[in-house]
Amino acid sequence: MKTSLNSRVALTYRLASHFARLLGALAMSPLAAVAQGAGTQLASVPSAQPVQAAQPAKPSQGEAIRWEKTVPVIESGKWTGKRLADGQPDVQGNWANTIANQNNWTDPQGGEPGGKPPKTERSQRAPSRVSDPADGQVPFQPWAREKQQELFDNFRNPVKPEYLEPFARCAPGGVPKSFTWHGYEIRQYPGYVLFLFNSGTRIVHLDGKPHLPERIKLWNADSRGHWEGNTLVVDVTNNNAKARLGRSGEFASDKVHIVERYIFDNDGQRYNYVATITDPTVYTRPWTATIPARRYDLKDEPDGWHYEAELANLPGKPPLDEYYERICVENNGGFGQVAVAPAK
Repeated sequence: MKTSLNSRVALTYRLASHFARLLGALAMSPLAAVAQGAGTQLASVPSAQPVQAAQPAKPSQGEAIRWEKTVPVIESGKWTGKRLADGQPDVQGNWANTIANQNNWTDPQGGEPGGKPPKTERSQRAPSRVSDPADGQVPFQPWAREKQQELFDNFRNPVKPEYLEPFARCAPGGVPKSFTWHGYEIRQYPGYVLFLFNSGTRIVHLDGKPHLPERIKLWNADSRGHWEGNTLVVDVTNNNAKARLGRSGEFASDKVHIVERYIFDNDGQRYNYVATITDPTVYTRPWTATIPARRYDLKDEPDGWHYEAELANLPGKPPLDEYYERICVENNGGFGQVAVAPAK
């Protein structure tokens, strides 16, 4: 019995030490890895093509999850919908992006890096999340394009700590990646907008506070915003840049500056996330990301993806569809179980 116990302790210690070294990689952004002399090889990245189709697509995650192939046009303008007591447009509720998850940034419905190729032609899939430049590609500097391609090529073969996808270790999704994962909830309070993601929370300050000191870097950055009609405009700084944009390896540095525009339609059912991303240490020019989203409510069935709410019964009232808190830890299901004793 004593020998068995010692063996288990030794195994647990070795595994814990191994994963501690891997987790240390989360403190290393792709930019930091390059600074340490990581070698790369450049491979071609196909350009995204404009699409016209409008029928929802069915992805591999399950029949209950349907993705759209187009991005609706929503213009900034006057807000004519409901308002909260403090004057904010009322956009509270459950939301999710409509075109795809985080598998691939510039070909959202193109599948996971190294996975099965899609069955449809590029022109039949959703457009790139890069809406400017017109080729649908992030305008990387040459060295950064090589690094992005290296991360893409090694997604399924993380032989270096830097190749580990941060989400796989339950790290926060960051900005703007959180908007491409599962559904999320928006709540509003006087002076604040709160995003509840299943990978963490994010607060947008509307009260005129200055940004945090530059030396403070956060997974979900520092957000200061204001409303312009139907559009929430948010200035985003202090990003630690450890989160990537998608599994396809696109990234920024901790010098990145993002100006977000959340453009809501006046019936409160859709919005487009439009972000201008500037980082002269990584990109050749500022560029724009567009991520469409729609509201989910009691007319929709909870599906474990877009709409993760659990319906709570309230006698005499409609069910309450708040999101449940989704805890992700290293030993959570398929993400780990690294400290489990070996079977006897």
